[in-house]
Amino acid sequence: MSGPFNDRRPRRSWLFTPATRPERFDRAARSGADVLIIDLEDAVPPADKAAARDTALAVLAAPPAVPILRALRINAPVTPDGLEDLLALTRRPPNGGPDCVIVPKVDSAETIRWIDALLSGMGRSVPLVALIESARGVAAAEEIANASPRLAALFFGAADLSADLGCASAWEPLLSARSRLVNAAALAGIEAVDSPFFDLTDAAGMQREAAAALALGFGAKAAIHPGQISAINATLTPTEAEIAHARLVVAESVKGVAVVDGRMIDEAMARKARRILSRATSAAQPQED
Repeated sequence: MSGPFNDRRPRRSWLFTPATRPERFDRAARSGADVLIIDLEDAVPPADKAAARDTALAVLAAPPAVPILRALRINAPVTPDGLEDLLALTRRPPNGGPDCVIVPKVDSAETIRWIDALLSGMGRSVPLVALIESARGVAAAEEIANASPRLAALFFGAADLSADLGCASAWEPLLSARSRLVNAAALAGIEAVDSPFFDLTDAAGMQREAAAALALGFGAKAAIHPGQISAINATLTPTEAEIAHARLVVAESVKGVAVVDGRMIDEAMARKARRILSRATSAAQPQED
């Protein structure tokens, strides 16, 4: 599936902005975030859903003020508001919509399949991102990840999942669920996006969690405030030292088993090094109109 979302632009940081606050869109777009999420779901009161939908679609009909990828989080597709969101998307001109659609509350592959069928039937090629935020969704992560060629990423929802499990919304209690989502995404060859860090007063904690997400295998992390973006981008962008080491590992790996900086390397380590170089190349790509 072609389009801006499937090119080599970076997608390290995803910033939520309520569709009811269009005055924040410009600041969010200029925050340095790679993806702006216009949110129709949790951030919008029930009475404001219809107006928020109209606002979001009007904004998306025009090019962004600055180059940035734009995602639309719709309401849960099993709700009337979610169905209205999807139908509204099918009525828009093909070039007047989001770069991807984030589908919340995905707990089965069938959800992605029928949305794919609906959009395909209306000639829409927009990629989908499945937000996994329930025990059922985690259990079905592998099947969801392979539900459709339209699916571009799995998105981990810590807040709703912690409520579903009755556990704290913290790293350790949700580590096994995060690991399962990363594994499912890797098996399907799609991206994995980590949940936002919700404590806006703990910058150090946010940076630690972004580093932990990267170490676990996530390629991106969401944010709920523009002030979190620079730390996410910095953490998820390889350093010059990491890039230099990765290049050396790749170069030496052609010899078979070799030694770099006192450590034995083989093809498995070369694969990891190539991933680092790919992330570095992506991060260096300028956003385009």
